[in-house]
Amino acid sequence: MSATPRTVLITGASSGFGKAIAEALAARGDRVFGTTRKAVPPATASAPVQMLTMDVGDPASVDAAVGRMISEVGRIDALINNAGFGIAGAIEDTNDAEAHAQFETNFFGLHRVCRAVLPQMRRQGSGRVINLSSLAGLVAIPYQAFYCASKHAIEAYTEALRMEMKPFGIHVSMIEPGDFATSFTDNRRMVARCTEGSAHHTRCRTAVARMQEDERKFIDLKPVVKTVLAALDNPRPALRYAVAVPLQRFLVALKPFVPQGLFEYLIMDNYKLTK
Repeated sequence: MSATPRTVLITGASSGFGKAIAEALAARGDRVFGTTRKAVPPATASAPVQMLTMDVGDPASVDAAVGRMISEVGRIDALINNAGFGIAGAIEDTNDAEAHAQFETNFFGLHRVCRAVLPQMRRQGSGRVINLSSLAGLVAIPYQAFYCASKHAIEAYTEALRMEMKPFGIHVSMIEPGDFATSFTDNRRMVARCTEGSAHHTRCRTAVARMQEDERKFIDLKPVVKTVLAALDNPRPALRYAVAVPLQRFLVALKPFVPQGLFEYLIMDNYKLTK
C-alpha cells in the first residue's frame, strides 16, 4: 500500500506500460485515473482504475477529461504521460501527414495534457509529472527517425519543464525505457511508401524486423513499473531514469566517448545494416 495515497492521471492506460503502471498504483492504494480513446465502463472492485475517454490529439477532449477528474476528486497529485505510438520508414519516404501525426500524439499530445494539468498542480503547490521518453530520445535509430525525433523533443521539453515548475513545488522527471514487449510493436505504423518500389524497402524491413525481435524478448514490464513508482515516491527525483538491459544502457553511455563513425557502425550493425 502507498504510505500517502495519491490521485494519479495516466495517459494511454489501456495497454502496455500505462496499464501496468496504473494497476500497480491502484494495487497499492492510489486513486488512479487512466485514459483511452475508446468509450470506457465505470471502475469496479475487480477493475479499480477509473478510465476516462481522452484523445490527446484533441484539445477539447483533453480539457474535458482533466476537468472531470478535478471536479470529481479536487486535485491531481501526479501525471504520467504515456500515450504514444511509433512510425517506421525511411525519411525520404515519410510524407508530411505521417510526420505530423507522429508529433501530434507523442509530443503535442503530451504538451496538451501538461498544459491542462499544471494549473491545478500550481494551485495545490505540489505535484509530479513523469513523461515516458525512450532511449531512442538519446540515440537515433535508422528508419525510426520521426519516432526518435518526437522522443528527442520530449527530452528537451522535460528538461525545460522541470526548471520552470521548481518554484511551484512540482517535480518533473522522465523514464527512458529500452526495448520491451508491449503493444507498441504491433501498433507500429509503416509509412505508406515503404513498398518494394522504394529504394529503402529492403533495408527498412530488415531493420524493423530486428527491432521487433529485440522488443519481443523482454516481456517483463516490472522494471519500468518499479522505476515509475520509485520516481513518484522519491522526495528529490532525478530528471532521467533509464530502464533497459545493460547492453542498451552501455551503448547510450558510450556515445559521447567514441568517434561518430564507430558509433554509427555499432548501431547499424545491431540492425543488420552493415552488409
